[in-house]
Amino acid sequence: MIAEIFADLCTGCGDCVSACPTHVLDFGTDGLPVVARLDQCQTCFMCELYCPSDAIYVAPDQRHAETVDPAAIRASGVLGSLRRGYGWDRADDHDILADFWRLGPLLREGAEIAARRYQTRRGAAAAEPQDNNPSM
Repeated sequence: MIAEIFADLCTGCGDCVSACPTHVLDFGTDGLPVVARLDQCQTCFMCELYCPSDAIYVAPDQRHAETVDPAAIRASGVLGSLRRGYGWDRADDHDILADFWRLGPLLREGAEIAARRYQTRRGAAAAEPQDNNPSM
């Protein structure tokens, strides 16, 4: 799941917000992206891949949010490694999206799973009894 947005590296371009197939990110009041719906994250890495300033770290655990040490992430060299690994930093005419068409069915399935999971959680929360007379 998405684990960290490094605000000092973020330019506010919005590429990550646009790339996310399950609408996990929104713009904050400062114009920078914020994680708005973590429970919908399918760990597809699209936000990290599309971030031109390497300001996003997605942890590989798809089922649970991870607490990460931002300093350790910076020191590890993983920021931007996904983009570099796929050649998105190449200056030649290499088609960086040549093989990404294969992700279509997986992203669609992931979005459907995330939507069902979100609806189930919303339904469970709505079914919980509300205490309209809380004691102090």
